[in-house]
Parts: sequence; C-alpha cells; structure tokens
Amino acid sequence: MDSQLIKTVNKLQDAFATVGVHNPVDLPQIAVIGSQSSGKSSVLENIVGRDFLPRGTGIVTRRPLILQLINRAPASTPSPISPSSEKDTVSSDAQENPDEWGEFLHLPGQKFYNFNKIREEIVKDTELKTGKNVGISPQPINLRIFSPHVLTLTLIDLPGLTKVPVGDQPKDIEKQIRDMLLKYITKPNAIILAVTGANTDLANSDGLKLARDVDPEGLRTIGVLTKVDLMDQGTDVIDILAGRVIPLRLGYVPVVNRGQRDIDQKKSIANALSAEREYFENHASYRSKAQYCGTPFLARKLNMILMHHIRNTLPEIKAKIQAALQKYQQELLQLGDPLNDGSNSGQANLVLNIITEFCTEFRTIIDGNSNDLTSFELSGGARISFVFHELYSNGVKSVDPLEQIKDVDIRTILYNSSGSSPALFVATTAFEVIIKQQIKRLEEPSVKCINMVYDELVRILSQLLNKQFFKRFPALKERFYQVVLSFFKKALNPTSKLVTDLVAMEACYINTAHPDFLSGHQAIAIVNEQLQAKNQPAQITDKQHNNTNNNNARQQQLSALQTNNTSSASSYDSNNDTNGSFFGSFFAGPKKTKKTVGGLMEAPPATLKAMGALSEREFMETEVIKLLIQSYYNIVKRTMIDMVPKAIMLNLVSHAKEELQRELLSELYKVDVLTELLQESEFTQQRRKECKKMIEALQKADEIVGSV
Repeated sequence: MDSQLIKTVNKLQDAFATVGVHNPVDLPQIAVIGSQSSGKSSVLENIVGRDFLPRGTGIVTRRPLILQLINRAPASTPSPISPSSEKDTVSSDAQENPDEWGEFLHLPGQKFYNFNKIREEIVKDTELKTGKNVGISPQPINLRIFSPHVLTLTLIDLPGLTKVPVGDQPKDIEKQIRDMLLKYITKPNAIILAVTGANTDLANSDGLKLARDVDPEGLRTIGVLTKVDLMDQGTDVIDILAGRVIPLRLGYVPVVNRGQRDIDQKKSIANALSAEREYFENHASYRSKAQYCGTPFLARKLNMILMHHIRNTLPEIKAKIQAALQKYQQELLQLGDPLNDGSNSGQANLVLNIITEFCTEFRTIIDGNSNDLTSFELSGGARISFVFHELYSNGVKSVDPLEQIKDVDIRTILYNSSGSSPALFVATTAFEVIIKQQIKRLEEPSVKCINMVYDELVRILSQLLNKQFFKRFPALKERFYQVVLSFFKKALNPTSKLVTDLVAMEACYINTAHPDFLSGHQAIAIVNEQLQAKNQPAQITDKQHNNTNNNNARQQQLSALQTNNTSSASSYDSNNDTNGSFFGSFFAGPKKTKKTVGGLMEAPPATLKAMGALSEREFMETEVIKLLIQSYYNIVKRTMIDMVPKAIMLNLVSHAKEELQRELLSELYKVDVLTELLQESEFTQQRRKECKKMIEALQKADEIVGSV
C-alpha cells in the first residue's frame, strides 16, 4: 500500500507531463540539491545501482531530471546477470538485464535495457532543448527506472550550484540555477535532499544554505554527507550526525561514493556498495552506527519519508485537484465553444445574446442593481450621483454674483438705466441687467457637468468591454466601443441644448414675484437700518435697544444674503453730500468747486466715470441692488442644482438606458458583418486549448487520486 502511494504521485506527475501542461498541484517530491562537486550524481547512481547519468566537467545536469524508481518483482526466467554475479563483474552496466530497464516519458513505449543508452538519451534530449552550449533549461526530463533492486522512490535531480561562470557559461548562470532550484524547493510539499561533501566545512555548504533560505527550521530537509572516506585522519562526522552542528529534523546520512579513479577503472556500483558497507562496519567512529549509514539506508529512509509525506498530504492534494478542475472548467465555459459551423443563425443568436447581456448589465450598473457591487470604491450610477450632488452642486454654490462687479460698476449701471430722467426710486432695470449677466455664468459649470457624466458613461462602457466574451472577439469589442461611443456623442447635443436652454430661461425672465425673493421695500428697510446704525451715536438708549431687537429677524435675513456689504460701507462718506449735486460721484477734484463766470460752462469730458466716495443716496441704492442680486441669485442656484441633473438624466443617461439596445441591434445585428465580428482572438483559441489540456490532466489526476 505504501509503495502504491509513491506510484500514485508518479502517475500524477506523468498525467500533467504527458498532456504538456504545468502542474498546478504541489505534489510531494524529493528535490536533490548541492554544489557541482558535492557528488549528487554518484548518490543517485548508487541508489539506482546503475551508471546512467552524464558525467564530465562544468554543468553536467542542465535540465531537471524527474527520476521515478519503481520496484518490480523479477521475471520468472533467471536474469542474465544476477546480483551475485554482478559483484564480480568489472562493468555490467553496458549489459542488458530483462528485469531492469528505463523509460522516458517523451519516448512512450520505448524501453532502454542498456543504461549507457539512457545516458546518451539524457544528453541528446538536453541538447535538443538547450543546444550544445552550457545553458540550462527548466523543462524537466521524466525518466522511470523499473528494477527489482530499487525501492519505489521519486527524486528530482537538479543542476549543481555554481558561483563563477566558466568558459562559455552565461554571466548570470548562478542566478539562473538558483532561480530554478528555488522553484522546486520553495513548494511546501517538497522534501529537500541537500548533498554536501563531508571533507568541507558544513557551514560553507551551498546546498544547506539554499535549503535554510526556504526551510529555516529544517523541518523538511535531509542532509547527505558524501566523501566521508576522504576526511582527514582522526576526523569524523559524528557531531553532525548527532545534530550538534546544523540540526535537521530529518537528520543526516553519511555515504561513500566511487572516486574518479574508481569510475575510470570501471568499478561497478555493486562493488562500490560493498566497499561502502565494509567501510562503515570497520571504521572505529561509525562501527556502532553502521546500520544508519550508507546508500541502502539512505534509500530506505527516503522511501519511508516520502510515503509518510504523501499519506499526510493526500487529502490536501485531492482538494486542490478538484478546486483546480472546477476553476478551469469554469474558464472553459466562459471561453465558449469554437464557432466551427459558421452558420448565420448561430452567429446571429450569439451576437443577440451579447447585446442583450451588455445592455442589461449597463442598466443594472447605473441603477445600482449589479451583482458585482464593491465596498472599496464608488462605481457606476453612484459616481454619476457624486457628480450631480457633490461636484456640480458645490461648484454652483461657490459662484459669487458680486465677485466680478464693483460698487462703482453698479452705480454706473444705475445711472445708465435711468436714461435722461434721474430715477426717483431704485431702478429695477439695473438689477435685471446685472442678474442676467451673472445667471449666464452658470452655463459653464452646467456644461462641464454634462461632460463629467459623459466620462462616467464611457467609464462604464470600458468596464463592460473587459468581460470575457469581448476578449474572445476583439473585432466585436472594437465595434461595440465605436457604436456606443457614437451613441453617447449624439446624445450630447440635445443634452447640451436643454441645459443651455435652462440657463437661458432663467436669464430670459426674472421672476421678481418669486415667494423666496427679497422684495424691494424689504431691501430698502435693511439698508436704511444700516445707515441709521452708522449715523447714530455709539450709545444706544433703551428704546432704541428694544427697536433693534424687534428688527432681529430682518437682520438675520440680511446676513444670509449679504457677504460683502459691510466692507463696501467703508467707501460711503456720510458727511459728503456732494453739495446737493445729483451726479456727485461723477465729478471730483478742483472742477467740482470751480465757479462758472458769466454762465459759461465747460463741455463734458469724453469719458465719464464714477470717482470718489459714494453719497448717501448712491450707497443706499448700491446696497439695495446687491441685496436683490444675492437674493435672486440664490433662487436661480437652487433651481439649476435641481434641474440640470434632471435634464442630463433625461437626454443622456435615461436615453442611453432605453435606446442603447435598439442602436446596437441596428448597427451590429446584420448578416453581412456577423462573420467579421465573431473572429476569435488568437489568445482565446490558445487559451481554450490550454484549458482543455489542463482539464484532461486534472480529470486523470482526479481519477488516480480517487482510486487510492
């Protein structure tokens, strides 16, 4: 049952590798890391019991090798080479044994009984992907070895760590190898087999250092100490094995590999394993622990660790496979089936469904009924509401009708509006002239509000065009964008006309009978009180105090309307009555006091402008006009803040909600353009193939796991 677990994981690896997709599930596996000279290849060959890995200088392992060892019972017929006879053979690896063979996943059905041929195929397939240079590739080679002499086990042989580029090696070779190794050992379900030479300082071990980076507690790292026989006489690795140097939860295993001379002399691995056993049994430091040393113990330990690890992670693997399967099936459903039939009816129905779905989603986003409501930011119709009730409302409220007109300008308009006969009372014509000019200032923020709402509609359009079916049909997406944008622009003209007409309506007729408008006599009374307060002594009698209290309501009304009136009063001189001249403020300086002789008069100047301080009458009339302007302008502001959003909703937003579907149908629901619009993007076609492959692999994986 335990070996079946390892075989199950092997099948899962094969399921994804066969389909040619990246494995989305973190499978339990043993990753072998170490420096180039640490003896990784020798350890693996000793575990397998065969010479089959490429050897040489520099980077020999240039692609990850997923090595699946599968224990199988020997055939009924006697093997040409029995284990006992192999020990006495100088080199049996080149000979064939029907009980032992290798298979490559990229060569299905082909069995390699000659392990030299396996080495050649590894070199050949490596060069196929990386060329004959010294570059590396992350694409793995999958090799299965069937033998009665191995324990069922899965190992991943990774390129050896290097520090300095040599020869033709890329300058960033260290980073490339490190990134590749981290890709495998960072996964939580990976067991790290860190190989280190025992004749070097353990603190300088490249493999252990990299393992500590991703597994600082040493919970899933097992150490292998090679070259124990090459240590200085009188030294050993007992302290390391006892965990007193760099402790690892899974411990360390010392091994003795073949040296380069042994390899050159064709010493068989069987003889090397026998020599390794004798070394540990006869060494004074290791004699008592010989059963926990050597390659056979390492293989058994790795087999046990991997089986326990798989057993613990199997429920998680099942859940991840099912979650990934559901995810890719959902994505494939969104991608839809390829339109192979080319029938007009099928294409027409698809376009009709897309138009209907688009318009329905457009309406729900504006109305706030969408299923994709977010709590992070305002979206859709809420942003339009923000434009209306925050940006536009505050913008209109901030417009001051008196900020662009001075008291002397009002005075001049008052005289001009009286014509040839000076007015006996405050002229209403001056008030109308000024208020109409100021009302027209509201047209600019109102038109800007239209443009802001238009931008929000385009924003919603862009949001909807990111839907999956538009990614699938780029031509349809582009045409949708053009048609909807053109529709919005066509709606801008009537909307702008309606809004500008609203401003023109307000400027066209000044409704002085409005119930909220401050009447003329109220304004005059307020100004008179100001004048009386200025002319009266500082001390106020009790009677005057009572009269003042009675006028509190009127004074409150004044404060709501008037913002700058108190400051303008400073320009009024109560002692200056301009000698009774009606046009007192239009004459100043010496000319004003110069006496005429014999009834002679000077001609009026070419330009007459108001000068000097205002008379009492001028101050009163100016303040009355300003009060009336403030009062009426507040009424117009409230009207515009209320009516402009309604006008925009009528001719732009609601119009789009009601008429957009009809526009799209008339422009896109045509037989002659359907084929062109429904051309799938290359991304969609490629992604559909990838999803189908992934679903196929995940379904296989689900069956494999379900059978355990």
